[in-house]
Amino acid sequence: MFSAVANLQPRQLATQVLNFALILSTAFMLWKGLSVATDSPSPIVVVLSGSMEPAFQRGDLLFLWNRGQDTQIGEIVVYNVRGKDIPIVHRVVQRFGGGKKPLRLLTKGDDNPSDDTELYARGQDYLERSQDVIGSVKGYVPFVGYVTIMLSEHPWMKTVMLGIMGLLVVLQRE
Repeated sequence: MFSAVANLQPRQLATQVLNFALILSTAFMLWKGLSVATDSPSPIVVVLSGSMEPAFQRGDLLFLWNRGQDTQIGEIVVYNVRGKDIPIVHRVVQRFGGGKKPLRLLTKGDDNPSDDTELYARGQDYLERSQDVIGSVKGYVPFVGYVTIMLSEHPWMKTVMLGIMGLLVVLQRE
């Protein structure tokens, strides 16, 4: 396998490396384009726990939309706890304010016995819609995100997967 790489002419090797870089940059541009279109820093998230069962299962891939900030009771939102970068998917159970006052939300997982006040940052009793919420769930694909969970639970798999992808691009003949 490595002999095939060694047998490539410098120009062929450079072409293959540039093709690989093009694939990576295209994926990055698509992600940023989705972020701008949805007004969300993370337009696609994976459900990491079972707190929203039966609505969503662990590994479901969620599509978010963050345009229009008038979130209603019963809507499923994704938010980050201040100071942590872990998206949480839960349903809005109460709302306060709105209109001229800032919209504040209280959330709860469908499978949880109580609301999320224990999950919020210290001293925080509700979510500020404009600051804490990443977006509202507008669609999902079941279990597709399980690959992401496996890669984060087993970090060595990321290296193996990137290595295989790189080799496939370099070894591909045109």
